[in-house]
Amino acid sequence: MGSILDDLKIIADIDREGMCKIVGCFPEQCEDAITISRGLTIPREVKITDKVSIKYGRPRNIIVAGMGGSAIGGNLLKDWLRDTLPISIEVCRGYHLPAYADEETLVLVVSYSGNTEETVSACLDAIEKRCMTVVVTSGGLLQEFSEEFGVPLVRLPRGYPPRSAVAYLFFPLASSLEKLRLIHPIEEEVKEAVAVVAELRDEVRPETPVPLNPSKRLAIGLEGSIPFVCGFDLYESVALRMKTQLNENSKTPAKAEFFPELNHNEAVGWTGLKSLTRSFSVVLIRDDQEPVEIKTRMDVTRRLIFEEGAKDVLEIRARGRSRLARMFSAMYVGDFASIYLAVLYEVDPTPVAIIDELKRQLEEKLKKGRELSERFERLRAS
Repeated sequence: MGSILDDLKIIADIDREGMCKIVGCFPEQCEDAITISRGLTIPREVKITDKVSIKYGRPRNIIVAGMGGSAIGGNLLKDWLRDTLPISIEVCRGYHLPAYADEETLVLVVSYSGNTEETVSACLDAIEKRCMTVVVTSGGLLQEFSEEFGVPLVRLPRGYPPRSAVAYLFFPLASSLEKLRLIHPIEEEVKEAVAVVAELRDEVRPETPVPLNPSKRLAIGLEGSIPFVCGFDLYESVALRMKTQLNENSKTPAKAEFFPELNHNEAVGWTGLKSLTRSFSVVLIRDDQEPVEIKTRMDVTRRLIFEEGAKDVLEIRARGRSRLARMFSAMYVGDFASIYLAVLYEVDPTPVAIIDELKRQLEEKLKKGRELSERFERLRAS
């Protein structure tokens, strides 16, 4: 099995659209995304119409509106800042913002394509509610809205599958908070995170053989089973990210849970039929800085429940000193593992044909694109 993942020609033949190469450039994408984000200017006020304006100041709460790969930056942001930011961050995955969104809410609207219908709808909500709105996109309707209304915009480079543009979908969010003076300058933490991931790349790249490659070994452990990824606190978003990368790149079902919550419900499900539980391979995201109560829970749960019921129990070990470095390092191992699992399953990791077909059929039945355009025109004319 290892020889397949160590054969660069086989990897290239299966990974026809070059997901390995794109993910391999993640450290450089981080640096580029930081440079792009520095260009963001947040004004004191934006005039939407003669009667409506948005005033920018210190928000009472933050909402990140997005879907799929475009939303994961919001989850990473929330976990990264959970112990330091004194105001709440909510990730909104849907057509409408929550009722509490108002003039004191910062809404970070994120859609790589700029045409994701749920996110376009949420953006219109934000403008109508006079929320402090910032748009992050590579084009589409969201860029059109931003330019029409003068809403702050971070314009991203085109050409990436959204899930592989995570650097571009995270750093503009962090930069927005930095420019609003909600967080301290992040330069040093970012520098360490990029350095840690750049060093890790030498271990997880295709040229590194299985015995020395943690991502290849993880993929081999997951083959033939349903991945079940478990994080905690800082790594809830990383677990979700790995789950969705396995869905889209490896074309496999997967699930994600987190400690300590899973000890209060999920654990009971593992006491049932072993013929079902052995369909899963568990991935534990670990950290040398784990709080003692979490470390103890994970160790006991592994021994008492997962080793008894799962096909296999595997671990990812985060690296680095800062929170961001540790999150990114664990995420990076999972990203490459999802590509190598796709190679083992002989499927090109890049295409997501079923999502494209779902979008086509939903637009045909719901005609949301037309509805959103009409809503935009009404707002512009108001």
